[in-house]
Amino acid sequence: MLQFKPIFLGKVARKVPRAATAQRCIRTNDMENVGQTARHHTFFEMLGNFSFGDYFKKEAIKWAWELSTKEFGLPVNRLWISIYEADDEAFEIWHTEVGVPVECIKRMGEEDNFWTSGVTGPCGPCSELYYDFYPERGDSNADLGDDSRFIEFYNLVFMQYNKMDDGSLEPLKQKNIDTGLGLERLARILQKVPSNYETDLIYPIIEKASQLANISYARADDHKKLNLKIIGDHLRAIVYLLSDGVFPSNIGRGYVVRRLIRRAVRTGRLLGIKGDGKGNTEGAFLPSIAETVIKMRTHIDPDVGARASHILGELQREELRFVQTLERGERLLDQIIADTLSSSHKNGGVPSISGEDAFLLYDTYGFPVEITTEIAEERGVKVDLAGFDVEMENQRRQSQAARNVVKLSVENGGHLGEEVSDTEFLGYDTLSVRAVVESLLVNGKPVIQVSEGNEVEILLNKTPFYAESGGQIADHGFLYVTTGESRDRAIVEIKDVQKSVNNIFVHKGTIREGVLEVGREVEAEVDANLRQRAKAHHTATHLLQSALKKVIGPETSQAGSLVAFDRLRFDFNFHRPLLDSELHEIEQLINGWIEDATLLQTKVMALTDAKDAGAIAMFGEKYAEQVRVVQVPGVSMELCGGTHVSNTSEIRAFKIISEQGIASGIRRIEAVAGEAFIEYINARDSQMKRLCSTLKVKAEEVTSRVETLLEELRTARNEVSALRAKAAVYKASVIASKAFTVGASRTIRVLVECMDDVDADSLKSAAEYVMDALEDPAAVVLGSCPGEGKVSLVAAFSPGVVDLGVQAGKFIGPMAKLCGGGGGGRPNFAQAGGRKPEQLSSALERARADLISVLTEKTS
Repeated sequence: MLQFKPIFLGKVARKVPRAATAQRCIRTNDMENVGQTARHHTFFEMLGNFSFGDYFKKEAIKWAWELSTKEFGLPVNRLWISIYEADDEAFEIWHTEVGVPVECIKRMGEEDNFWTSGVTGPCGPCSELYYDFYPERGDSNADLGDDSRFIEFYNLVFMQYNKMDDGSLEPLKQKNIDTGLGLERLARILQKVPSNYETDLIYPIIEKASQLANISYARADDHKKLNLKIIGDHLRAIVYLLSDGVFPSNIGRGYVVRRLIRRAVRTGRLLGIKGDGKGNTEGAFLPSIAETVIKMRTHIDPDVGARASHILGELQREELRFVQTLERGERLLDQIIADTLSSSHKNGGVPSISGEDAFLLYDTYGFPVEITTEIAEERGVKVDLAGFDVEMENQRRQSQAARNVVKLSVENGGHLGEEVSDTEFLGYDTLSVRAVVESLLVNGKPVIQVSEGNEVEILLNKTPFYAESGGQIADHGFLYVTTGESRDRAIVEIKDVQKSVNNIFVHKGTIREGVLEVGREVEAEVDANLRQRAKAHHTATHLLQSALKKVIGPETSQAGSLVAFDRLRFDFNFHRPLLDSELHEIEQLINGWIEDATLLQTKVMALTDAKDAGAIAMFGEKYAEQVRVVQVPGVSMELCGGTHVSNTSEIRAFKIISEQGIASGIRRIEAVAGEAFIEYINARDSQMKRLCSTLKVKAEEVTSRVETLLEELRTARNEVSALRAKAAVYKASVIASKAFTVGASRTIRVLVECMDDVDADSLKSAAEYVMDALEDPAAVVLGSCPGEGKVSLVAAFSPGVVDLGVQAGKFIGPMAKLCGGGGGGRPNFAQAGGRKPEQLSSALERARADLISVLTEKTS
């Protein structure tokens, strides 16, 4: 109902008095309950009817009863009703007018039967319809919360209040209705099956998974049934998310679908599913199950069938990509759990995986923390989720945060957006407008005037300045305050414009001269050169999307963009790097369209008309009923509120400067056009001239000359490395005499030494030399500090030492940890590194003591 919230509050005029909906919903906040109960799902379909100040409580109740008993044919003696404890009106309607017996109407408290849309906002009492699977149990002490007997399938919300900040309820100007009927729950009732999972909405998916796992659902134990239900549920959600254009990634909606896919993969492996069921034992199995989902849904939702190849291809790539790291991650998690249980056994306390380890599994091995928690809890181990959240937040801080829409608020907590009217934007047609200053803010507080040198936020009644949105950055420019023929009284430099609530434009700038006052008339002028740069890049972005669809396929879609003065950036969904030939073809297409000098067409039309005409809409964006459509005839048509050139020839030229992956399944192209293209080419030309001068060759000879220099450098480095290795071996021959013997019979030779600044490769050579010199049985541990903030470690154990159960790979780990690093290797040879040179001496002392202790114990 969130889309209707402004209508309920009376902030947006209703377009229709009533509506009926069928909405696909994703819910993952209680994913652990999927399969555990008869009704929990990550994907479900909600049927609803809405009234916007039209019909209300009486009609909603009577129609819900009519739909349930007459249209669906549900027996009256199996239906129970819950109402809000203070809603006497609802009680009278249900009992007196509908005829529901008093004993079948339950009054319930605010937690169960008073619906709110959040901390504040539209709300009201609700009434729910329950189906009774066992009416023979009678009315006495019946509990509607008993899932084994009752299921709530229909909820009627009487939206009549607005909950305020202080918790008080303010009556809405119009009374509204919001209802929800769960399709899966109704199907279970009508089909008379034990749970939602046995309905024809999900069971065919479970049957396909059972076939791949070579088990019978009917004869499976509870644990296997649970896993089959998880797959049946998750595959529906996955198919619809992929069909709707959500691509797996580590953020936002993408993380939801990735998490579902990975949980389904692991669940399938627990069931013993191997291969795709078509003879390829190394193939992905999720696409095979997804084919069943697609077949089931295509006649209802044709888009699912139309996008089948995209859905199956993306599923296959994501599953195979995850399997590559899953086994390594599982081994690491097993080791972490084992270490945690061992530590807990020794020290007491509840075994718990640290947030740092959980984040390592998530960040390096792609394990959603929910899967880590699930596996750990199966073994009686908890996960420090608070610590995991800290690690996640640290990572987020290292990434550039997405900019939020400005929320204007005055000091007393009231919202300025409620006091100021919308800004009239005239920037499509002009770059200069006379406007009136409606409000001024300094540090978020309203002021009457601002003097020279201060930063200020300015609200105008109208503006030519484009506010940052749709990926396009804001216009720059100036505000001039003049009086008649006199000279400027004030100059304000504008460097940013943001769009706030109610379409208010917030101009952010600095007073360069004079004083600016509320109510003053100003001349608002946009920097024409920078606007032209933005226009060229924005239109080029549209051309780029069209070129990508032609070259790599129509399934690709926009995942983000930046339209700046100096470049454009376009993120799109694709599973591999683009080939050089593809990038070249894209450039040729775009420059060809630029050369065609095509006039752009801009229209404002109804959203439905625009979509019917083929206009591309950005997935996840919300659009008004009337939308702006920008069209390059024969090339592209998109819903877009940005600024564009009038003719493609104004773009002048287009050049891709980089293409790279930024997340799993997301690629990014950066490019330049227009004036930025000229600057880019001039800069590259200048750099090439300097290279030619430095290398003393012609431009066409630069590549071969650099290759020659690189080969000479590689040869020189190899020679240096060989000399360092010889020097290290010489040092090793000197320190080999420091070896001492340990063990019961004093026959094991041990050497633990620091080799100063020897690099890692040379340290390895030195350890190998010493091992040969000491002969079996022998144990050698060497360390060095090859550079600032660097530690290198190596452990080499002869067969005689390894046979005692002492392994180099395990031995070197604690040493590396002391030095702020890690590493490992084989039982006979291991290397590690660290970041704390100051701890090397202590680490070597510990290694010496540990070797003496363990070898003495093993030989006694």
